Amino acid sequence: EPADGVPDVVDTPRRLAEVVAAFAAGTGPVAVDAERASGYRYGQRTYLVQLRRRGAGTAIIDPVALPDLSALSAALRGTEWVLHAASQDLPGLAEQGLVPDEVFDTELAARLLGMERVGLAAVVAEVLGRGLAKEHSAVDWSTRPLPAEWLRYAALDVELLVDLRDALHERLRREGKLEWARQEFAAVRDAPPPAPRAEPWRRTSGLHAVRSTRGLAVVRALWEARDADARARDVSPGRVLPDAALVAAGLALPRSVAALTELKPFAGRATRRRAAYWFAAV
Repeated sequence: EPADGVPDVVDTPRRLAEVVAAFAAGTGPVAVDAERASGYRYGQRTYLVQLRRRGAGTAIIDPVALPDLSALSAALRGTEWVLHAASQDLPGLAEQGLVPDEVFDTELAARLLGMERVGLAAVVAEVLGRGLAKEHSAVDWSTRPLPAEWLRYAALDVELLVDLRDALHERLRREGKLEWARQEFAAVRDAPPPAPRAEPWRRTSGLHAVRSTRGLAVVRALWEARDADARARDVSPGRVLPDAALVAAGLALPRSVAALTELKPFAGRATRRRAAYWFAAV
């Protein structure tokens, strides 16, 4: 259980102002985490932000209700932000106006120290000897209202981050890697957003099985149609149409809607209902 209990979700300007004031008055580094809805929604939007700081406690903020968190970022100027796998969270946090001056990345620190397992639960267990449940790591964080057990998980994700940072900092210092780590942390903080891939459709799982030029063209056309549909509906592309369906069509090269629906990945009720749409794409 979180030491201070599970806080209520901050979703109004008044409550946000209270959090800003509390964190501005806090001391030491601030633990920060963000939750997305990968596998459920299109893109990498942030659906929950968690913070913890000595003297301020833990705050859980709904960035859907409060998309502009720049006031909180301003209140934390000059404060070190502690994140695990910062490169995953910083782009989404920046969309909410949350941009750190200084970063300590506990995952990167673990890698620099040569740890074999660098997931948060594994590092917490090895360094602090504490168990950290991760059963809600892949849930749909766009859900509203969020279940109480999910909020407990979210609060626990920042509960031990500063303690973990302190222990890893000391290990880095002892091994003479602290300055190296600082340079790596700064590089993560300053890294630009990744450039769009030239041909993202080529990352389709199982594409290696498709050898013909026509088959590759079918996969590409379906990938592009699926991506446009997923973007418009704000749904993960894999939930619109699995990669296996794209590859199956690229191998079979169906010449009619009926032939397309005979393929196993297109046999589901929802997929069959939109078969004409998919066939038109190729």
